[in-house]
Amino acid sequence: MLGVIGGSGLYELPGIEDLREERVSTPFGDPSDAIVLGRLGGVDAAFLPRHGRGHTISPTEINFRANVYALKQLGVQFLVSVGAVGSLRAELPPGSVVVPDQFIDRTVARPSTFFGDGIVAHVSLADPVCQVLAGIVADAAGACGGRVRRGGTYICMEGPQFSTRAESHLYRSWQADVIGMTNWQEAKLAREAELCFASLAMVTDFDCWKEDEEAVEVEDILRVLHANADLARRSVAAVVRALPAQRTCGCGSALANAIITAPDKISAEARRRLAPIVGKYFEEKP
Repeated sequence: MLGVIGGSGLYELPGIEDLREERVSTPFGDPSDAIVLGRLGGVDAAFLPRHGRGHTISPTEINFRANVYALKQLGVQFLVSVGAVGSLRAELPPGSVVVPDQFIDRTVARPSTFFGDGIVAHVSLADPVCQVLAGIVADAAGACGGRVRRGGTYICMEGPQFSTRAESHLYRSWQADVIGMTNWQEAKLAREAELCFASLAMVTDFDCWKEDEEAVEVEDILRVLHANADLARRSVAAVVRALPAQRTCGCGSALANAIITAPDKISAEARRRLAPIVGKYFEEKP
């Protein structure tokens, strides 16, 4: 199953069938909205509007843990995060698409791990994106007419305010390429949930470093965002058609050596809470 986190309407794809909604409860609270389920080309897909329908949830208020947990619980194995970003590079103008392979975290107020409360795990995030899925996403966006940059660094800022000029110049000095407010928590939690993860970052504006441009305004972002929406939908449909029948990457075993709490010290409550994520590691052996 493919999971897609993004804006409302990403599921409005030609040929999608059996559309239905499902509300999922999780130990971490409720996801941003009901999850839309359907089938496209014989593949199951699940769509979740990150900010809720009508965009009622700010980046800091998103329940990232509930969103990713709910998708895992429904059977998602591949997760694509679609979102708007600002450009930190002249060669990435509005309308460009970036499939990043690195992130820098500038958030300060967001729970972004399923672990704690009696069970500790440390997953590797050296390479936080599934290279197999990222390649599929980049190929799909390119085939649909997108101007695609493969690889790059995504700065994830807290928001909801945009950057100062000083911050924007600092991020450029770090060799970052785009800036957004949401994808890093999704990437971290996807790794813990052993999902293949890739980001489809849609450039809507130049961040405020580019002083020959007007400082970013919401109206400008929305105008480009709406123009990008059709490309995002067509790219998602192309990703579905290209998914492998079996996963060959290491994402599905990211926790194999990451849980360091002694099994006899993990409470029954903790095992129940994280059953969809860690259950296979504590199954009784025959």
